Order: sequence, then structure tokens, then C-alpha cells
Amino acid sequence: MTKLVLLCVFLVPLIALQNADAATIKQTMDGGMDISITYPDSVIVGRGFEVSVFVQNNGWEDKQHITFAMASQDDAMMTKNGTISIERLSKNGSYGATVAFTTSSEAQPGMHYLNVLYSQVLLSNNETPTAATQKNIAIPIEIKREPHVQLNTVSPSSIFPNAEFQFDVELLSSDMDLRDVAIDIKAPSDVSIRGQTAYTFSLIQKGVPVQIQSQIVTTPDEVTLEHKLPFEVTATYLDDAGEERTTSKTVSLLLRPRTFMEFTTDGGVWVGGVFLAPYVSIGTLVGIPAGALFSLLIHRLQKKKNTKKRKNK
Repeated sequence: MTKLVLLCVFLVPLIALQNADAATIKQTMDGGMDISITYPDSVIVGRGFEVSVFVQNNGWEDKQHITFAMASQDDAMMTKNGTISIERLSKNGSYGATVAFTTSSEAQPGMHYLNVLYSQVLLSNNETPTAATQKNIAIPIEIKREPHVQLNTVSPSSIFPNAEFQFDVELLSSDMDLRDVAIDIKAPSDVSIRGQTAYTFSLIQKGVPVQIQSQIVTTPDEVTLEHKLPFEVTATYLDDAGEERTTSKTVSLLLRPRTFMEFTTDGGVWVGGVFLAPYVSIGTLVGIPAGALFSLLIHRLQKKKNTKKRKNK
């Protein structure tokens, strides 16, 4: 009996550590019996999960006929054997065990409950059995239909030629860890991506977003008509059941002609056909001769006027 108790003491913490999203209910029963029930706060429909119990006799007297009887309220969670029985537990003795469950493929998403009926018999003076005491404990477990994996992008609504623009990607898994993750960014031929377009991660933990920063580089060719460019982001991964899944998102950015004055994301500025780098001070910008700016404006107006004449002809 001693060997069995020691083995269970070491097994229960290991099981709890494997379930990063676990919750624990702790209660003290009659006679100084401290119990802990560890369970997942959410599970995916059709998947399996485990409920672990750990009981320690911190009272002065032995206990016997200790049982944990677990059952689902609506058959949404099933097990082959939901009862844990302990014949006797002496002072300072402890015991732990695990019950395996599966969620029904017909279970409705939402909050469900496991009923746990705890029972024990206290031995007065470690010899005389007293009346059995019982307590009902409800374990709340949320059943989710599908794992929620978000693929988000942050980008400007429009871009223009001969400039760079930030294009950020974020992958977030709310329900499970992701393994062997591959993220690909596909840009149209009109533009290019500075740096790499493919990223791999061996593990992305649940609830921890992964962010990727990239730069869109547009060609110096002038654009006369605005049009939309599609950017496709694809993420493939292995879910908690080892199955490969794919999620993707397409973002359309408007490629438009550059206006007379444009500020770039890196702090630079276009004034007509002149680009001022980010390290150029405001004083330099203010110090540009007014005649130069005026000439650029006249040149632009003449260009538009000539274009209109050609159309009229």
C-alpha cells in the first residue's frame, strides 16, 4: 500500500503539468481530508481529456471507503469507468488517480458540467466506522466546436509607387498549441516583399500571439489609374490531435498615383518628384526654396492641363 501511495503522489503533478489550460477545485472535507480536482477549462468536441484527483488525509484519524464517482449531466462527456475507489487512507497518507473522458461528437458547444459525488467513512480512534459523509461537486467544462485560430494583418489601406510600406502578420491560437507552423506571404507581381516571405515555427503556444513584420516595396513606375492588389497570407500547422490544418487570409491594398506631397511609413516625404529621406531635418524641408516648390506645382498643373487637352482632341 505504501508503494502505491508514493507512486501516485509523483504521477499527479506530472499529469497536471501536461495540461497548460487546467483549472483546479480544492476543498476540505470532514476529518481534515483535503482534495484537489484538476480538469481542463475547455475541450474540443470529439476530443479526449482527463480529470485528475488528489486526496490527502491531514486529519488525526484514518478514513476508509473513499470514492469519487464522476458522471456527465447530459452525456456530453463519456467515460468507461468514472469511479475512483480508495479502501483506506491513514493519517498523512495521500492518493492520486486520473479518469479519462471523451466528448461526444453530438455535444452542443457551450458550458457543460461533470457531477462528482465524493464519499468517505471516518474511523473513530482509527477503529470504529462512523456514518458515511458525502458531497456533490460540479466541474464546469466548456465544449468548443472548432479550435479558434486567428490570422490577422495590419497594413495601410492604400500604397503608391516608389516607396515602402509596413505589412504585419499576427497568428493567434486561442484554444490549443500549434506545432510545425509555416506562414507564407504571397505578394502580386506589381510589388515585392523586402526580406523573407516564408516563416516556420516549431511551436506556437496557446494564447501567445506570434507577430511578423515585413515591408512592401513598390516599383518606381508611375501609376495612372488606381487598382487593387491582392496579398495572400497562408498558415499551415499541426493541431493538438496531430492533424494538418490550413488557414488563410487575402488582403486587397489600393495602388494609386502618388499625390503632390506624400509621407512614407519610415518618416520620409515626397514633394512632387523630390524625395526627402527620413534623416533630413524639418529645417531642411522648410529651407527648400519656395520657388522650387512653386515650380513643381506649376509643372504638375501643366502636366494635368496637357493631359486634358489630349483627351479633348
